[in-house]
Amino acid sequence: MNLEDFDYPLPPELIAQKGAEPRDASRLMVVHRQSGRLEHRVFRDLPHYLRPGDVLVLNESKVIPARIFGKNPHGTSIEVLLVREKPDRPGCWEALLKPARRVKVGQTLSFPDGLSATLEGLEPDGSRVLRFHGNVREHLERIGQPPLPPYIRAPVAPERYQTVYARTPGSVAAPTAGLHFTPELLEQIQKMGVEVNYVTLHVGPGTFKPVQGPLEQHTLHQEPYEVPIKTAWAINQAKAEGRRVVAVGTTVVRTLETAWREGELQPGRGETQLFIRPGFHYRVVDALITNFHLPRSTLLMLVSAFMGHELMKRAYQVAVEERYRFYSLGDAMLIL
Repeated sequence: MNLEDFDYPLPPELIAQKGAEPRDASRLMVVHRQSGRLEHRVFRDLPHYLRPGDVLVLNESKVIPARIFGKNPHGTSIEVLLVREKPDRPGCWEALLKPARRVKVGQTLSFPDGLSATLEGLEPDGSRVLRFHGNVREHLERIGQPPLPPYIRAPVAPERYQTVYARTPGSVAAPTAGLHFTPELLEQIQKMGVEVNYVTLHVGPGTFKPVQGPLEQHTLHQEPYEVPIKTAWAINQAKAEGRRVVAVGTTVVRTLETAWREGELQPGRGETQLFIRPGFHYRVVDALITNFHLPRSTLLMLVSAFMGHELMKRAYQVAVEERYRFYSLGDAMLIL
C-alpha cells in the first residue's frame, strides 16, 4: 500500500482543542467489523458492548511534564523535550532540542530552579543525550510543562491530559484512548464481570509523527513496556477459554502483540518498535477502543490493519460527515 492510501480530508475545526466534560460524555462510534455496521453512541454506553468474562486492558503510563525551557551557552532561549531516561545511564536523557544546531557536545544548558544539563552526545535519529545535574524528575514537577501535540493550541489543565488511572511516570504523550474513562465507569464495568487489567507502555514523541516515504522503510522509536504477571495470566486464560481481549488504545495493542511469543503472552519488561500496518496478523486483541488519528500516521495504519482498510476509510468519512471530534482530545471509536 502507498502512503496516500492513509490520507483523508479533515476540516480544521474538527480537531478537538479540549476534552469532553465529563470525560465519558465524548461520542463513541461503534464499528462492527463483520457486518460493516456503524453506530453512533456516547462513551458511557460502552458497557452495553462489553460482556462478562471480557478482559479490558488499559495502559497505566503517566505523562511527565517533559517540556522545559532554558538557555544555551550563548544566552539564547532553548526548548527541550525529554524523550526518555537512558536505562543504562542514570541521569542521562534522550531529548529533542529546539533550536539544536548551536549546542555542541560538552556545553551546558541552564534552566530555572537551578537545573542544568550537559550535552553528552548525539543519537542516530537526531535526538541528543543530556546529562542532568540534580534530580531532574523533582525539577520537572516544578518547571516542566505537559508536552501537548502541536495541533492543540488552547491551554489544557495537566490533569485533563492524564488518564484517571495513570500510575507509572514515563510518557511524553498521553495514551489518549483512556482519557474517556471515569472512575465510576470503570467501577460499573468491573461490577458487570469484566476483568480490568493493566500494562505499561511509555509513549514517545515518534508515535504520532506522520510517516515520510515508503512504508517499508519507516521505523518507530523504541518504547519501553511492562506486562505484569497478573495481566499475562488473565489474558492467557481468556485466550484459552475463547473470551475477548479488549485493548484500550494503540499502545496496549502494540504491547500485547509484542509480548505474545510461543503461543502465549509473556510477562516482563522489554522494548518495542512494532510497526503494525495492513497485512499484520493480530494474535491477542479481539476488540479495540481508540481515538480518531492523524492522516498518514502509524496509528491510523494500525487501525486499518485491525478493521480492514475500506471499512476504516468509510468510518472516517462518516466521522467527518457526522462532525466527530478528532485526535488526542477528541471522540472515540470502538471496533468489534
